[in-house]
Amino acid sequence: MIFNPAALLQPDRGQPARLIHVVHPDQWESWLKAQPPRIRTTVAAHRLTGKAGNRAVLPGDGPDDWAMLLVCNESLDSPWRIASLGEQLPEGTYRLAEGEPGAAMLGWALAQHKFDRYRGDEGVTGARVLLTGEPARIEETVRLAQAVASVRDLVNTAAADLGPAELEGEAEALAKTHGASVTVTKGDALIKGYPMIHAVGQAAAKGREPRLIELEWGNPAHPRIAIIGKGVCFDSGGLDIKPSSGMRLMKKDMGGAAHALALAGLVMAARLPVRLHLLIPAVENSIAGNAFRPGDVLRTRKGLTVENTNTDAEGRLVLGDAITRAAEEAPALILDFATLTGAARVALGPDLPATFANDDALAEALLAAGTTVSDPLWRMPLWDGYDDMLSSDIADMVNAPDGGFAGAVTAALFLRRFVPEGTPWAHFDTFAWRPSAKPGRPKGGEALGLRAAWAMLKARYPG
Repeated sequence: MIFNPAALLQPDRGQPARLIHVVHPDQWESWLKAQPPRIRTTVAAHRLTGKAGNRAVLPGDGPDDWAMLLVCNESLDSPWRIASLGEQLPEGTYRLAEGEPGAAMLGWALAQHKFDRYRGDEGVTGARVLLTGEPARIEETVRLAQAVASVRDLVNTAAADLGPAELEGEAEALAKTHGASVTVTKGDALIKGYPMIHAVGQAAAKGREPRLIELEWGNPAHPRIAIIGKGVCFDSGGLDIKPSSGMRLMKKDMGGAAHALALAGLVMAARLPVRLHLLIPAVENSIAGNAFRPGDVLRTRKGLTVENTNTDAEGRLVLGDAITRAAEEAPALILDFATLTGAARVALGPDLPATFANDDALAEALLAAGTTVSDPLWRMPLWDGYDDMLSSDIADMVNAPDGGFAGAVTAALFLRRFVPEGTPWAHFDTFAWRPSAKPGRPKGGEALGLRAAWAMLKARYPG
């Protein structure tokens, strides 16, 4: 089923629609007292107490007339306030009985997004349309819904169907839509200019060769921003092979690339006054006779050498070369997204992207934006005291320190070595996955940090 959020959100011109009553638990008693006897009788029959999550179908004046009641303690600016109804109500047209849906339009639309690439027709239902008296908000909401859905779809796609070539195809499609240009450096052509990208991906099968995908868009006179996404399309762990349980979800190791593609699409669709440089190092970390080895010393585009202490710490390697390439164009801002470390998940769980920044103002803007749009981030420290953990006896640094302490921090410190001094940079160590479903947010691939980054960019570069 093609996801079309524009068909799910419509301006309210007084057309027929069923009402949705959304009542906060604090207003339950006053709301109930104001209702006619038939509503109070229905509420009593359902034994509703005004607890968050209570819901019921309320009778109307005629036999086919009804409305929906939802008791909800979510704030008025939460995208997920009525998402459960967007997923569960019968097809039809709805409006809120009190107030406007506002931010909740996003959750309403995303609740109707389904990843069904590998499923047959399971009784597809019609659309649930939400009316709004704020039509100016629809276009932005539709773009956001499409961006989030694109992340989910890419992350959910099996690795057999989404390799480096398919990520290249996604970038090409974006470029065609928005009039951008794409440059791809692939296979053995990476050896000289992008040796770490080549080393990580060199064992992949024919047709899944490593590559650096670059997209450029916008007026060169505008501030240049670089958006980078880790595109490890499947991660076996390499010769430091993962156990089967650790490999199970490694189709999602390109989640950073999915975020970067979606964010680039938002930038171009809104025509922000920036010169966009999107970079995706796309590889498969495979095992073969030519796989890179523990103990190998890798050259980098920057000229540093890296003693490879763990082939399963490959994401930071490909990002290092990509960040170096981005830095060569003197960007005003660098953002990178990566499903980088299990340590970040141990520290913060699945919902909070570990966010690192070398600029306090940038970090504060990101955290504030995340709070505003209900896409929370959590800042982690670029602790200089741990920098010597990256020391090597034979090279400029290692990629993965021994001991496992501060794994997310040392990974970010590794990346920082490729960022030019004075260039604002933020790194999102995001999970890109939801292990259990919530209203409007199914189990599976998820955009975590995308909307926060987008809100920050809109404020930083207003059109």
